Amino acid sequence: MTNGATTNGVMTDAQDRQVITSVRNGTGILELNRPKALNSLNLEMVEIIHQALSSWAEDDSVAQVLIYSNNPKGFCAGGDVRAAREQGLGGNKAGVDEFFHREYALNDAIDKFPKPFIALMDGVVMGGGTGISAFGSHRVVTEKTFVSMPEMLIGFITDVGMTYFFQRMVGSRGKASRALALYLATTAYRMKAADLLWTGYATHQIASDDVDAFREAVIESGYAAALEKYANTNPDTAPLAEHIETIEDVFAHDTWEEVVAALENCDNEEFVASVNETFQHASPTSLVAAAEIFRANAQVDSLADALDNEYRVGEYLRGRPDFDEGVRCVLVDKDDEPQFQPDTISEVQEDEIRELFR
Repeated sequence: MTNGATTNGVMTDAQDRQVITSVRNGTGILELNRPKALNSLNLEMVEIIHQALSSWAEDDSVAQVLIYSNNPKGFCAGGDVRAAREQGLGGNKAGVDEFFHREYALNDAIDKFPKPFIALMDGVVMGGGTGISAFGSHRVVTEKTFVSMPEMLIGFITDVGMTYFFQRMVGSRGKASRALALYLATTAYRMKAADLLWTGYATHQIASDDVDAFREAVIESGYAAALEKYANTNPDTAPLAEHIETIEDVFAHDTWEEVVAALENCDNEEFVASVNETFQHASPTSLVAAAEIFRANAQVDSLADALDNEYRVGEYLRGRPDFDEGVRCVLVDKDDEPQFQPDTISEVQEDEIRELFR
């Protein structure tokens, strides 16, 4: 089948593309189709999704959009930062910058999409995968789903709008929290279904065994009927709820130096050990930048403004050696021995980061 062809009344896209787009029964369908890379986003995928959404937003025959993965292992493992590193090392900084610019434009377009946007997430959701799911109107997870932001480990910054969304999401807990947002962004904590509902990242949970049936029900009967039939109305207790008071005590501070001081004074030894295990492998510059950008983006009026801040901080970090070193350590050599520079919080130039914000 060719791009834009009609077969048996179904508009469909080329089956070998990294995102297969089609329209069926009034549903715009985005099928992530890069299984060997766990659907890590590249420029082609970003452009296909954005172009489809631009078309469907104006098409009265499309009533809703459904995005999902055809890989049972996961939804999306993030942006293809390994390819970005290779481009940068090859001297193509403009190409790297263009990818992030286009990716963030897509995040904003999903946020502004005028029709129901159902993100079906079964399995891994990391980094850039959050940017193509969190801004949808309906965010459906399973017991196999986990969401994590591991950017501190690769010398980068929490991005794709999560510095905005994380500190504004409200789930069954009933309130948003900047402290919780900073914790999630800096510790690479893996939120599973109960946490995702409690924090507000997810709106619904279904059983993983029902994913195929749910997907068909969305297309055939609409998202509301599908959710009524398959959604779990009795979620488990969120593990995060057990630690929220400690998280608020430690992470509710404006600077990373203050967070570190609060952690040193925390008497929850198990919590401290768990957090420090991650921080030992994180870029000090990224940790400081995280506190600064969450504080800055707590004050912005729109996702677009937050993404603009993320772009400028991200460009700054990509121009530093920690990004190349972090990606090398985690994704290329996988040696778990990053040589970040500077290697202590006290040596990070906070003022340089603060000057990036508008």
